[in-house]
Order: sequence, then structure tokens, then C-alpha cells
Amino acid sequence: MSQTCLEITEPAKAFVRDLTDGQLVESPFVVREAVRRQKRNGESFVKLQLGDVTGTVEAVVWDAVDEAAAVAAPGAVVVVLGRYSVDQRYGSCITVRTVREAPPGTYDLADLMDAPALPLDVMKSRLDELLSHIRNPDLARLLERFFGDGSEMFRRWAEAPAAKHYHQAYKHGLFEHCLTVAEGVHALTATFPGLDRDVAVAGALLHDVGKIEAYAMDGAAIELTDAGKLHGEIPLGYYLVRREIEELPGFAPETAEALLHIILSHHGQLEHGSPVVPCTREATLVHMIDNLGGRLGSFDRIEKSLGDGARWSGYDRAISGSAYFGERAPAPAAGEVRAA
Repeated sequence: MSQTCLEITEPAKAFVRDLTDGQLVESPFVVREAVRRQKRNGESFVKLQLGDVTGTVEAVVWDAVDEAAAVAAPGAVVVVLGRYSVDQRYGSCITVRTVREAPPGTYDLADLMDAPALPLDVMKSRLDELLSHIRNPDLARLLERFFGDGSEMFRRWAEAPAAKHYHQAYKHGLFEHCLTVAEGVHALTATFPGLDRDVAVAGALLHDVGKIEAYAMDGAAIELTDAGKLHGEIPLGYYLVRREIEELPGFAPETAEALLHIILSHHGQLEHGSPVVPCTREATLVHMIDNLGGRLGSFDRIEKSLGDGARWSGYDRAISGSAYFGERAPAPAAGEVRAA
């Protein structure tokens, strides 16, 4: 008597950007956030933020709440079965029927987690090229402590995200962001007179270093640490750099002052979290290029969320408006990198 083997296959990936009102969804997602709440009658429910490489979507679990909460921890990859709907008042949401752990090997991480456009070794090569131009001996010593081979600080900096939501909110995102800011600063110091290139480039590389202590990653889930909530990334970065400077005998005080001012002022305005506004050419340049890098990073994120043929996004808080992309190539398949 022959036996028939039943092969259990996981559902195909449904991307956030492609979901349509009324669609029945059964697909793997990364849990970005999970919050347990109570209805007015005292019963519990779970609100989830689910994500993939194209964006995020809210989800709600009304039934089997304890089981769902145990499976859908931030950073976990889960298979969600539910109905996607778009409400004019409350926005889009998946009403979850079941949620279960996604077995390893049944999904492609490239479908679920964003990543820098360049490979890590290419970014490291470009960083080394920037560092090779530093002529100030004090700054060269300091940057070696942060970015030299075998540096624990570099390992943490290279793996950290640049943000929780708006730009480069993924592993290696901080490396990507700081590298592009530093390369832009390096290029512009040759255009505008009166700038100290070494101070500006060092400030660009180190301006967000506090994020290695302000953020923690668990899978694709990014959370503020206690230190991040209590102190903020700017003070954390200031003290990281100042402590390293104090370990270097003979470090010129005026160089330390100029560099630390860049870190403290890079958000540009007091209401944006900087304790001081930029008061030097170098600090002004780093703030402007940092702001530009973050804004353009938001356009990258928004474009990935649009389906084929879409030119306009909805309102996005990071750019305070909608984004327009004109003629666009078809959205790349999951795991593909769009040609530069």
C-alpha cells in the first residue's frame, strides 16, 4: 500500500505596499512593535506593527490574545492570517485571525528587513578612504579609537540603526548615514572657504555616535534604551567622544571644543533637541548635510513603499508632505537591489 506524503508549505509573501482593501492576507511579517491593551469592558487585545522591506502596517488581535502575545514579540518573524481593510477615519489595519511563528527557512530575510544600498565591505573601504585624508594628528588618534580595526566602538557603530522610523531604520543604517554625511561634508569643504576639513569630517562621522547607546535592535525591532529615553542621543554622544578625548594626552583643547560643538549642535535648533545652535562654519555644514541626508533617506523609504506606477505618496511626517517620484521603473522584486 503506497503512502502519500503531505508537504506543508508556507504561504507566499504578501508585501505591505501591495495590500488592497478587503484582501485576505496570509503572509510572514516582522513584528516591529507589540502592545497589549484593554477594551472598556476589561478584555485584552494586542496591537501590532508588522513590517517588511516595503513598509509597515498596523494589526490588531482580538481573540486568543495570550497565545498571540507569546508569539508576536518585537523582532519575531510571524505568519499572520487576517483581513486587511482601509478605514477612512482610522486608516489601514489587518484584523488578525491567527498568528504563528514562521519556521526558519520558510521566508527570505531580504523580503522582511531593509538594508543599505552598498555592501558592508564597500562602505568600510569608503570610510577608510575618508580617514586617510585626516591630517590633524589629534583627530587621527581619536578616529582610530572609534573606527580602527578591532575597535569595539566601530563594531557597535557599524551595526546600529540610524533611526527608529524615518530614515535608515535598519541594521548598518547608522554607518550608511554617517558615511554619506561625511562624504558630502568632505566634498563641500573644497567648495566653501574658511572650513577646517578635518574637524568637519570628524564631526560628521561622530555626530550621531550616541545612537549606539540610545537604540537597541532585536531582529528588526528598534527600541530606545533606558539611556536613550533618559538622556537622549546627543548627550550620550557628547560624553562618549569627550571620554575618549580625555584618554588622549595632549589633545588640543581648541580642537576638542570645535568637535564637541558639532555633536551638540547638529540638530540645528533648540526645539529639535540640540542644547546649542551651530555657531561655527563646520557645525553649520554638518547640520545642513545631516538634515539633507535624513530627508533624502526618507524619500528612499517612501519610494520602497509605493507600488508599480505610483508617483505620489500619501502625507509623510518626515518630509511634512507628500513625495513625488515622476517616471519610475517597476518596483524591484524582493531581495533585488535597484541599479544605481
